Amino acid sequence: MPGMLDPNFSTTVTLICEHNDDGALGIIINRPLTLKLRGLFEQLSVEDPDPANAGDPVMSGGPVGTERGFVLHGPMHSYENTLPVSDDIRLTLSRDVIDAMASGTGPDKSLVALGYAGWEAGQLENEMLANSWLSVPATPELVFDTPFEDRWNCAAQTLGIDISRMSPDAGHA
Repeated sequence: MPGMLDPNFSTTVTLICEHNDDGALGIIINRPLTLKLRGLFEQLSVEDPDPANAGDPVMSGGPVGTERGFVLHGPMHSYENTLPVSDDIRLTLSRDVIDAMASGTGPDKSLVALGYAGWEAGQLENEMLANSWLSVPATPELVFDTPFEDRWNCAAQTLGIDISRMSPDAGHA
């Protein structure tokens, strides 16, 4: 929401990938780092990576575990540690997806992130009740195709909301 003051989350679009009794895990999908996949491949000592996606940006997925990599991708591929996020989106936490991407056999559409957003049990629910977040349906188009700088506005528009016209102040009736 426009009133989010935490700089880690201000104007972010965060895809909730897992939510259960223990808490929630999300990946921010609109904060590209200066790091490109080429640099990540180098850091992981991947030899002779396919140049087709080497220029793709790596995202800042959140402030927690920034040394850990996460890959969002479509459902056509499954890897060693893949979790379904929705019917159309998967999250892989294992190295094999990066190796497949480097060899040119990875998913057609993907988003690589370092770090994640995490909430303890009940924390995200309390933030939702405090109007800190706007909840919208996740779509592959928003996650993989929409330009990064447009994702915050486009996410709100899925509900018919012009987020630039929303007040940063929240209230309860």
